[in-house]
Amino acid sequence: MAGSGRFSIGFLVSYVFRGVNLGFAPHLTRELGLSAGDLGLLTSFYFLGFAAAQLPAGILLDRYGPRKTEAAMLLAAVAGSLVFALAPGMAGLAAGRLLIGVGVSVCLGAAIQALSMWFPLSRMPLLNGLVMAIGGLGAVVVGSPLAWLLSWTDWRSVSAGLAVVSLAMAVLLWFGVPDKARPGRESLAEQLRGTRQILGSERFWRVVPLTLLNQGVFLAVQTLWVGAFMRDVSGFAPDQSARLVSVIGLAMMAGCVGSGWAARHLERLGMSLKAFAGAGMMSFIVVQALIMAQVPLPPALLWAAYGVFGSSGILTYAVLARSFPDALIGRATTALTLTVFLATFACQVGAGFVLDLWPVSDGHYPREAHLAVWSGLVALQALAAVWYAMGRGGPRKVQ
Repeated sequence: MAGSGRFSIGFLVSYVFRGVNLGFAPHLTRELGLSAGDLGLLTSFYFLGFAAAQLPAGILLDRYGPRKTEAAMLLAAVAGSLVFALAPGMAGLAAGRLLIGVGVSVCLGAAIQALSMWFPLSRMPLLNGLVMAIGGLGAVVVGSPLAWLLSWTDWRSVSAGLAVVSLAMAVLLWFGVPDKARPGRESLAEQLRGTRQILGSERFWRVVPLTLLNQGVFLAVQTLWVGAFMRDVSGFAPDQSARLVSVIGLAMMAGCVGSGWAARHLERLGMSLKAFAGAGMMSFIVVQALIMAQVPLPPALLWAAYGVFGSSGILTYAVLARSFPDALIGRATTALTLTVFLATFACQVGAGFVLDLWPVSDGHYPREAHLAVWSGLVALQALAAVWYAMGRGGPRKVQ
């Protein structure tokens, strides 16, 4: 269990990298004169690198196991963080974010694969939720703690510090985790056939659209645009926004653990894991509509619900783990993550460019600009929810 805990900490590190530009954004705008489109593009280079590495990472996981694969790839995150810290302009910052995305791209897949090796699949929804909950601490860190840190140091120093943390994590995994994986015996051609089997499966594509939009929208907003939305639409002060960002992170942690526990118990009562995951992701659509409508509920309650249901898509990883042979779990996990992070990239960049269609005033965007972005994203999720609901019930192993 200690080994799986270290993989969870690796995912926490990746989550800090994922959201750190939320705190960096005003400093980057002020120091380098970046627009909303620039910020969206810069931040989403992380997701682009993360997505581009997914299919190769899945092959490496199934061939060499989670310990060796994650420890080696984290070195790219070390390099990327240093490049970001030293970058004089947009090109260097983008290159750093791209390298960071590649370096941490395997953190979630490695954790899920390690759990599947060490525990029965019946426990996967809860265990995956625990991994996500630990990773969710990263979402808490990029709220008030990061704001406090940036009050007495600069973003370049924070980025350099993250390089040190990533290097320490790589060393800890390489030397401190027992290796329960045996090198894969499949040839590269056989591994590629397995990847094609996953990508050609109807069961994979039945759950993917809603999952990628649930996670993609949640991550795109949580890691960059939520602060601007709270400021421009809700009128919150910076300190209140930072606290609510931490509330989202804490709620996400609670949602990951709670949904995993509930899924396991509800399955015993006859509710499939796929149906439960779908209900959570559809609830996320409702919560977004309530936030847009500015319903008279406490902001902490609304944003906590945003965090709880925004994490619902993690259950789909357990759905896929039950749908494919054990030898394909690494590739199935990274294939799903690929779609999620491509969606996150598209949502984050698209939101920035849509916001730039309206005039900016002293760093603020009109309320209707944010609502236009959110309305479009909610409409896409609603269409995907219909597709998801049209699918058949629980998973069957693909042979």
